[in-house]
Amino acid sequence: MCGIAGYRALSAGSPELKDRLDRASAQMARRGPDGHGSWVSEEGCVGLAHRRLAIIDLSPSGAQPMHFEEAQLHITFNGEIYNYRELREDLAAKGHTFRTGSDTEVVLHMYAEYGEAMCNRLVGMFGFAIYDERDRSLFLARGPVGIKPLYFAWDGDVFWFASQVKALLAAGISTEISPAGLTGFLLWGHVPSGMTMYQAIREVAPGTTMRVAADGSATVNRHFDFVEELQRKSEAIERLSPEDALASFHEEVRATVRRHFVADVPVSVFLSAGKDSSTLLALAAEVLPEPPSAVTLAFKEYAGTDWDEVPIARQVAEACGSPHHVVEVGEEDFRREKDNILEAMDQPSVDGVNSYFVSRAARQVGFKVALSGLGADEILGGYSSFESIPKLVRAAKIGSAVPGFGLALRQIARRVIRDRASPKYASLLEYGGTVGGAYLLRRALFMPWEIREMLPRHIAKRGLEELGEPTISNGLVEPLSGRFTEIVALETMKYMVPRLLRDCDWASMYHSLEVRVPFVDAPFLRLVMRRLDEEANYSKSDLLGVPKARLPRSVTHRPKTGFMVPVTSWLLGEERGKGDNSLRHWATHVLSAQTGIEIEQKSPA
Repeated sequence: MCGIAGYRALSAGSPELKDRLDRASAQMARRGPDGHGSWVSEEGCVGLAHRRLAIIDLSPSGAQPMHFEEAQLHITFNGEIYNYRELREDLAAKGHTFRTGSDTEVVLHMYAEYGEAMCNRLVGMFGFAIYDERDRSLFLARGPVGIKPLYFAWDGDVFWFASQVKALLAAGISTEISPAGLTGFLLWGHVPSGMTMYQAIREVAPGTTMRVAADGSATVNRHFDFVEELQRKSEAIERLSPEDALASFHEEVRATVRRHFVADVPVSVFLSAGKDSSTLLALAAEVLPEPPSAVTLAFKEYAGTDWDEVPIARQVAEACGSPHHVVEVGEEDFRREKDNILEAMDQPSVDGVNSYFVSRAARQVGFKVALSGLGADEILGGYSSFESIPKLVRAAKIGSAVPGFGLALRQIARRVIRDRASPKYASLLEYGGTVGGAYLLRRALFMPWEIREMLPRHIAKRGLEELGEPTISNGLVEPLSGRFTEIVALETMKYMVPRLLRDCDWASMYHSLEVRVPFVDAPFLRLVMRRLDEEANYSKSDLLGVPKARLPRSVTHRPKTGFMVPVTSWLLGEERGKGDNSLRHWATHVLSAQTGIEIEQKSPA
C-alpha cells in the first residue's frame, strides 16, 4: 500500500515538472514511510513517483518506481494483488523470469503478456500507472470497486495523476471550486463519485482503465462495472439448489478471508461487537495457522452503556483465541486530533472519524495491516434501508401521482417543521415516490431546495444540474429488477464507494496503515450478485453461518447498530448554542477548513 504520482508532458519536459512531482510525492509521505523514489524519462516528458508502505517483499528490491527494462515498461503501483503468486507461476510457465518477490513486478509482467486485458485477472485492490516506452503511452488502472483512489488533471499540455487530491494541489493544479463537487458535498455529506471539490481534478472511475497517448488523446475502458454486473446476473445465474448455493457462499467467504491475509507482515482484524467483524475474526482463526490479533476501539462516553462494544468484542476474541488489543478514546482525543483529522481528509466528508481513530489504534499497537468488515451491509442487505425505502415508496405514491402536490406540501410543511424536526420530513411526498428519491431522503445531508438557499443562485443551479439529483439515482436503478437489487446498487455506488471506501483510505493511510476489505473483493461480489434476482438472496444470517465454531449469542442476536462513534456529543461540546444538528454544523466546519468556503444555514421563513 502506497502513494503514487506522476505526469505525462506532451512536449519536452523541464526541471520545473520534476520539482512539482517532488512536491506531490512529499504531500503523500504518510502513505509510505518505508521508502520513496522517483523516475524521470530521458527526455523529461514522463515522471513517476512513489511512497512505499512495505507489505509484500520487504527487501529493497521491492522499491518503486519499478522497471522491466526488456519490455521497456515502468510502473508506480498502489495496492495489493492477492493472487500474485498464482499469476507469477503462470507467467513463469510462459518464460517470464523475476528479480523480486513483489506483486508489483508481477503486474509489470502481466501487462507485458496481456496488455490492459490483464485487469480482469488481478484479484485485489489497486491504482497504478505504467509508462510504455514502446508507444510512449501512459496507462492508468483502478481496481474493480475503487478501494484505492486515483485522480487526474490536465494542466496545459501536462497530464497529472496521484493517489490524493491534495497531492495534485501540491503539484500546482488549479484550486477553482467545482459547483458539482461543492453541491454534491452539501447534498450527500461527501463529494460524489467521478468528481472532486476542484474543477480541474477528476477521479478515475472504479473498474476503469485510461490510456494517455503521446499526442494527448485519452482512451477510457471499463474492466468492471458494478451496475452492468447486476444487470447481467440473470443471464449467467446458476440455478443451484439452496444447499449447493449456500455451500458455494461458504466456500467463497472462506476464500476471500484467506487471500486477504497474504502479506509478509502480521495482519490484524478490526473487531467491534458487530456480526461482520466477528465473522471475519472467527473465520481467520479457522483458516490461519494461528488466530490473528484483534483491535477494538473503546469510547469513554459509552463505558457501561448498551453502546459499549468492548464486552462483546472481548467475548468474541476469547472464543476465537485471538490476542485482543483495546484502545480507549474520548472527547479530549477528538479535540486534540481534530486538526489532524482535517489535514488527513483528502476530500471533505462528514464521516471518517471512526476510521481515523481505529486506524490510529491499530498502528499504536504495532500493525501495518488490518481487515475490516466494510461492505457486507451493502451487498447482503444489512441496512434498514432495504426495508424502509420500499415502504416509503409505497406510502408516498400519492405525492408523485398528483403533479405539484409534493412541492406544495413541502412549502407548507417546512414552515411548520422549522427547528422541530429534520427539514427532510417536509419533502417526504415530493421525493419519496421513487426509489432514487426515497434514497435521497435517507442519505441526504441537505435537501436540494435548502442548497439553493445556501449557495449563490448560479452555483447551486449549475451544481444541481451537473449532479442531476435526484433523477440520477433513479437512472442508476432503472435498468435493474427488484427492490433489493436496486438498493444494493444505491448503497454500493452512492454511499460505500464514494464515502466509506474513500474515507477508509485517507483515514488509514494518514497513520500508514493498510486496510483490507474482504467483502468488497470482486470474486465475492460476483458470487453474491448471482442470486440477487432470486427470492432467496444471500443474507447476513448466511454470513454468520460460515464459521464452524459458533459465535456468542451476544453477537448473533444483537440488533444492527452500526459502528457507533460519539461524534455528535463531541461536536455538541464545541457547537453549543448553534442548534442540535451537529452533523450539519460539522459539515460546514469541514468545508470551511478544507476549502475556505463559509456556508450559512438559513432557517425557513
